[in-house]
Amino acid sequence: MPTDALTPATTSPGTFATLVIIALLAHYFIERWLLNRHLAHVAAHRDEVPAPFDASIPLADHQRAADYTLAKGQLGKIEAAVGLIVTALILFGGLSRLWTLTAPLADMPVLREVALLALFSAITGLIGIPFSYYSTFHIEEKFGFNKTTRATFWADLVKGTLLSAALMLPLAALVFWLMRSAGPFWWLYAWLVFIGFQLLMLAIYPTFIAPIFNKFSPLDAGDTRSAIEALLKRADFTSNGLFVMDGSKRSAHGNAYFTGFGRAKRIVFFDTLLERLSTSEIVAVLAHELGHFKRKHIVKRIVFVALASLAFMAALAWVLPQPWLYSSFGFPTDTGAASPGVALLLFSLALPPLLFWVAPLASAYSRKHEFEADSYAAEVANRDDLIAALTKLYKDNANTLTPDPIYSAYHHSHPPAMIRIAHLQQS
Repeated sequence: MPTDALTPATTSPGTFATLVIIALLAHYFIERWLLNRHLAHVAAHRDEVPAPFDASIPLADHQRAADYTLAKGQLGKIEAAVGLIVTALILFGGLSRLWTLTAPLADMPVLREVALLALFSAITGLIGIPFSYYSTFHIEEKFGFNKTTRATFWADLVKGTLLSAALMLPLAALVFWLMRSAGPFWWLYAWLVFIGFQLLMLAIYPTFIAPIFNKFSPLDAGDTRSAIEALLKRADFTSNGLFVMDGSKRSAHGNAYFTGFGRAKRIVFFDTLLERLSTSEIVAVLAHELGHFKRKHIVKRIVFVALASLAFMAALAWVLPQPWLYSSFGFPTDTGAASPGVALLLFSLALPPLLFWVAPLASAYSRKHEFEADSYAAEVANRDDLIAALTKLYKDNANTLTPDPIYSAYHHSHPPAMIRIAHLQQS
């Protein structure tokens, strides 16, 4: 991997720092403009149910969804502003001060880099807690979705933090060691480690990680299970079991999903979903999820993540020796040689603002997959049952039927309700 394609003479610290600042501000103000459009659009259509749904969703439920969207949007404005400030403070001086705090570990460079990552993660995690708490116990509570007790909230936080530390810090230590010791192709070895870790998590998540947070019970025998098994047989799909998750322990929202891969695949239904939908509607929802497998969406996403992470590692190897990466953010220019882990953290923080413009491309790609999965569901199950199920889920989950088109195109991984239903009706 060439390391001399860009020299300090062609890119100055001030130039790169300015570029990152411009990107941060551009991202923030574009997001703010999009959110304002979205909230204004939802508010303007609050008092009339769109024609495709006027017979199935009462006005009161439509207004509740609008109010729920507006409440979440107002919180999102505050969170985005805080996020901008925190990111700027961390990049421009904060991270270098944390690095100074880890100086007592200078004789153990990998451990020092891990300590820097742990401090950074702890600070950003603590900043996010008030938003999560307010969302859960004020917004979700107000609209009747929250079933989480405060004890469960804090227990989940502790368990999630400990689990993340147990998994991510050793992985980071290994990557930091490879960056320092594996020669010029360290970035390729680090990428292989990352991909191996991702595949391992897919394999062990259903059996070892998910049960830490929720209880999973086999789906009881009966008409619903028989209908699901008949669908799986028609679709020639094998799994490691049908399970019901106690989603109602934390939320009134309903969902269903696949988890794992290979022989570890599981089909999971929220108990709240099973309570709300008829057997034929449950089968239709499952057919949609099967469509993601049959159309190779899961494999495509894994390949995409693999290629994106490979590009990230190669770019990191290219930028690693460049003095401007460090001096732009308050570090000595030779930091990369002695502490390559700092480069990884800096690059990880500076890159997202520079690439925010790819978000609508990713959203469009995801929506394409959703259309394809819907079409598959219409082939192997009843199209009208899927439309009925989606309509119930839109209503029960308070999903707005009237998102701003530009905001939705930028952010939403699923097609807006009216477009999705129209597509199904034409299938």
